[in-house]
Amino acid sequence: MLVLLHLFALFLLVSLGFYVFVANPRNRAHQTFAAFISFLALWTIKDLIFWNFQIENASADWWASASFIIALLMQCALVVFAWVFPENLRTPRRKAAVLFAPCLVLIPAAVLGLLWRAVGFDDNKFIIDLAPLAYGFVGYVYFVFGYGTFVLYKKYRQYRGTQKGQQIGAILWAVAITGVLKTLANIALPFFGIYALLPYSTIFVLPGVLIYAYAISNFKLFSLQTALDQFRLFPIAYKIALSIASVAIVSFIIFQIPIVWWAFRDGMTFEAWRRYLVFSVISALVPNLLLVLLIVRTISRPLQRLTVAAVQVTNGEYGTEVDLRRSNDEIGLLAESFNEMSRKMADDIEQLRQLNEQLIRTEKLAAMGTLSAGVAHEVNNPLASISSLIQMMQSKNDLNSETQERLKLISTQIGRITQVTRDMMDFARVRPAAKSLVDLNNVIETSLRLASFDKSFQRLHLKKDYAENLPSVFADHDQLQQVFLNLFLNARDAMPVGGELYVKTSQSNKEIQALIADSGNGIEEKNLKQIFDPFFTTKPTGKGTGLGLAVCYGIVTAHGGKIEVAANAKGGTKFLVNLPINEKSDET
Repeated sequence: MLVLLHLFALFLLVSLGFYVFVANPRNRAHQTFAAFISFLALWTIKDLIFWNFQIENASADWWASASFIIALLMQCALVVFAWVFPENLRTPRRKAAVLFAPCLVLIPAAVLGLLWRAVGFDDNKFIIDLAPLAYGFVGYVYFVFGYGTFVLYKKYRQYRGTQKGQQIGAILWAVAITGVLKTLANIALPFFGIYALLPYSTIFVLPGVLIYAYAISNFKLFSLQTALDQFRLFPIAYKIALSIASVAIVSFIIFQIPIVWWAFRDGMTFEAWRRYLVFSVISALVPNLLLVLLIVRTISRPLQRLTVAAVQVTNGEYGTEVDLRRSNDEIGLLAESFNEMSRKMADDIEQLRQLNEQLIRTEKLAAMGTLSAGVAHEVNNPLASISSLIQMMQSKNDLNSETQERLKLISTQIGRITQVTRDMMDFARVRPAAKSLVDLNNVIETSLRLASFDKSFQRLHLKKDYAENLPSVFADHDQLQQVFLNLFLNARDAMPVGGELYVKTSQSNKEIQALIADSGNGIEEKNLKQIFDPFFTTKPTGKGTGLGLAVCYGIVTAHGGKIEVAANAKGGTKFLVNLPINEKSDET
């Protein structure tokens, strides 16, 4: 019966210490509690061996030495806990060095057996004859115990009325209960020669330990919510511990019990021991290999995949994700966080790339605007003089037909140059936008009506899909009309023999979108990024100046919007114009 009680106490202590420690392994109070439980587990193992398997007339010095040393270490752990709880403070090293200095003398004295004259069993009766130094040792143990209790009491008065105060109060009750029971079983009764309760001293500690653990875990120990929380976040330490325990128990039942029965069925002979040792080693390989497989599957493989993904991200493959099965442990959370970080990093880098392209394009627009204004001004003055001279020469009646034809050709080329310089002036001119609330559908419809006067545009098959009840846009009507008219005329030039022009408006979040898609020749992918640059054009020489889309880009971005170009899935090109719905448009 006693051995079962000791085994139960040992199992409960180990489970409790592990549970509390893993719940918050970085917390110093939890670390100190785990140390206290470890010392108490050693005390239980000591008693388990001594009171159940001690050979009669064998030396019991080891048990007495272990009892004194472990009792002292438990009180030291109590003091450290009192220092760090509940603030999670650091242990005061100088104070600890002074308080624990006597341990340097007392522990070696216990090891050397200087605390007793005799200890063991005499006629099946346990006796112990203590030396005077033992009383000093016990007095120091109670001094450390009292000091730790005093520190906890001071903190209880400091935090009285709060949850921390309730925790410390419960711990004080645990300390008091444990102190009284241990003193009764280990000191008071043995002082009068009564050792009946000494084998049960470990059992007497369990109520205090349970209160202790209950208080340190914020009164959530073994509660339903705590169990649900632990199920939601199932730490790797729990998984490994359960795996090891399960494999150990199963292998013991499946292998060890049959091997022991088979090896020793004819008695404990040399041959029986040889059979037991050989087959025990062989049977141990199976659970060990199973444990290695479980650990590799639980830790090594996921970490390897995380490492590979991290290296890929380091090499610039932003957006790389770890393909792991969802799990509710630290590695599962790490994988989810890594994937989220990688996705966000890819999105941020893409946004930075777009902003950088917009900045470069804006700088180009500003530089080319200044250059265009200067060039247009310098060219227009002499061009006006040449045009005047040509008109004077044309007014003469004595010119032959060949000369008139040449003058007419010169006038035509002057007109072309004048149109180019006018486009350059329009591109360079900074005119404040006359913004008002406008209907985007109306702007597009007006632009289509203007474009329809062109015979080439009339050959196009127009398909319109306007969203109803679009919010008004706070913008310059004429500038937006210039944007869409330019896009429509570009679509006309891309479809010289006719085609389909698709115009669609829609609303997305706080933006209004206009889609213009044609089924024309399309734009090569390598040219898509340059299409909004000044003087870049895909049209044949003499067909365009390369300023139209640059002007469109400047107008749209000045309105706080975006204009994007992409290849049309049905062939051709599509432009997407996004304009923000600002507060002024929302008010209407």
